[in-house]
Amino acid sequence: MENVNGDLVDLYVPRKCAATGRIIESKDHASVQIAVGDVDENGRLIQGSSTIFPLSGYVRRAGEGDDSLNRLATKEGLLRGVWSYAK
Repeated sequence: MENVNGDLVDLYVPRKCAATGRIIESKDHASVQIAVGDVDENGRLIQGSSTIFPLSGYVRRAGEGDDSLNRLATKEGLLRGVWSYAK
């Protein structure tokens, strides 16, 4: 859809669930997108910088949202000593 200036508006850009890799549909009203703020070496928030984790409603309904967020944050190096797995 275009406005009077010819700019595209109301364009849906699909997202992928960070935990499962599935496409999050536009009708998935249970999905969330969590932005974790990046911090500097002193622990202060870096303005305008964050790591984004989209989670689908499927993951949340299965009760795996918190575990998935811990796993993803550990993988990104944002969290230590919370999530581990046996190889």
